[in-house]
Amino acid sequence: MIELFLGLVIAFIVGILAISVLFREEIQATFERDPAATNFFEVVLTYSGLHALIFHQIAHGLYLCKIPFFPRWLSQVGRSFTGIEIHPGAKIGRRFFIDHGMGVVIGETAEIGDDVTLYQGVTLGGTGKERGKRHPTIGNNVVIGTGAKVLGNIKIGDNTQIGANAVVIRDVPPHSTVVGVPGRIVKTAGKNFPGINLDHTNLPDPMAQALERLQHEIDAIEHHMKEWRKGAGK
Repeated sequence: MIELFLGLVIAFIVGILAISVLFREEIQATFERDPAATNFFEVVLTYSGLHALIFHQIAHGLYLCKIPFFPRWLSQVGRSFTGIEIHPGAKIGRRFFIDHGMGVVIGETAEIGDDVTLYQGVTLGGTGKERGKRHPTIGNNVVIGTGAKVLGNIKIGDNTQIGANAVVIRDVPPHSTVVGVPGRIVKTAGKNFPGINLDHTNLPDPMAQALERLQHEIDAIEHHMKEWRKGAGK
């Protein structure tokens, strides 16, 4: 019994050391992007986004070796533990971070660049039954907000922000901000964002902006009408 306990302890320590080495950049990214992350053991033992990525790396390696059935089964085991479904065929870059993560779905032919952040409920999915490349390609330094859906064989450019609950079905150029259903580009800049901007709650609201412009025009027309009436009454 003591030998079994010691064996489990040793296996646990070896596992933690292996994760700390193999996923060092992802652990560091967690500390940089989540203010709630307070210590190493908390991140390694409790963060479902990191756990999902560990399952995926194993399943993806087996998938590349063309091993049947087992990679997909392993990805489903990972989904059961984490609430995050990543197809073993998906390609994921370095320093990938999923915040909370429940309900995140990443399709088979999705490609994700470096320094990408996803929030809970994000879907990188397809739009039909076509074969081949049918899921999105996400560039580097992209932030996709809670509940957003990025669908089809489209490209999201580097340094792009996608607002919460947006539905994106067309290509997005680099350095853009996208909000709404369907997703609309409301900002495009010819320069990089200063680091990774996680403030996706303060993105522009195109509907509110349009209504504000309309109200300004109505106010201007009313002002001109009042001036005209004053002039006509003289």
